[in-house]
Amino acid sequence: MTRPRQRLLTLRDVSEASGVSEMTVSRVLRGKGDVSEATRLKVQEAARSLGYVPNKIAGSLASQRVNLVAVVIPSLGNMVFPEVLSGISATLDGTGLQPVVGVTDYSPEKEEKVLFEMLSWRPSGVIIAGLEHTEASVAMMKRAGIPVVEVLDVDGEPVDAMVGISQRRAGQQMGEAIAAAGYRRIGFVGTGMEHDLRARKRLEGFESALAAHGIEIAVRVRYEGSSALQKGREETANLLDQVPGLDFIYYANDMVGAGGLLELLARGRNIPADIGLAGFNNIELLDGLPLRLATMDACRREAGQKAAEIIAARHNDPKMEGGQRITLTPILQKGQTLRSAP
Repeated sequence: MTRPRQRLLTLRDVSEASGVSEMTVSRVLRGKGDVSEATRLKVQEAARSLGYVPNKIAGSLASQRVNLVAVVIPSLGNMVFPEVLSGISATLDGTGLQPVVGVTDYSPEKEEKVLFEMLSWRPSGVIIAGLEHTEASVAMMKRAGIPVVEVLDVDGEPVDAMVGISQRRAGQQMGEAIAAAGYRRIGFVGTGMEHDLRARKRLEGFESALAAHGIEIAVRVRYEGSSALQKGREETANLLDQVPGLDFIYYANDMVGAGGLLELLARGRNIPADIGLAGFNNIELLDGLPLRLATMDACRREAGQKAAEIIAARHNDPKMEGGQRITLTPILQKGQTLRSAP
């Protein structure tokens, strides 16, 4: 799909939108000079709504791009994103392009600030997690004049290109497998999901698949903070205290799922005959657990590779059309914690 190339914005655009002189606009955006608070806010709002990002490359280089690819991710503590980075780095190796990373902590407002800073250095491309962003972030990416690839989700409309799995479909597949195996009393353990929209989409897909079989989630608990083994143990105990008769627990990710597995084994539960469980992401670090956790491979490294391939190809051929859409297929792995359908 061809997307019209938008021209780069200038100080004049911000000046006209705010009704303030270009000199004053420049002082505001550089944080220098004596400018009234009302004028400063007027200029900043005009720049934000337009998607204007100042150019920090000085002098004769100001019209050029640097051979950097801005990679914007929610977390480095989550094991998911280092695999995405690994795919990006391996693919860009030898292309002359170098990834630089910005972390948003799952905050749309911080993501906006990270994008603003990274785009001001005029990178050759952007790879960013997810499809949902603030209006200002979308405006900046659309106006940047460079390839933008959103990764790990295809359930929505991208700014430019996108690579990933359907999070809703991934949730549906797991729900269908659990229902087909005969489980009926199902609990859920997940994050608060205020900003983890991909986890929210998976849960929506999961619930829709269960509903097709006349099943509702019997109980759910949501936790704050990082996903860890101990958190999985605690929340599993919490879940079982609320509804002792559960026969399956679905976890938002493998780390809390692994903690849940340890808790269930400590309680002497018969897995998967008595109670089953599953996570998401297929984290290789957990391969040494007493039982292999049922999970789904989210194609993280492949998403990073494909995104980097798009950036590199369009960097080499600026006339290449944008709007690439690549849907990857997640693989359900039943492990030893999800019984086979009867």
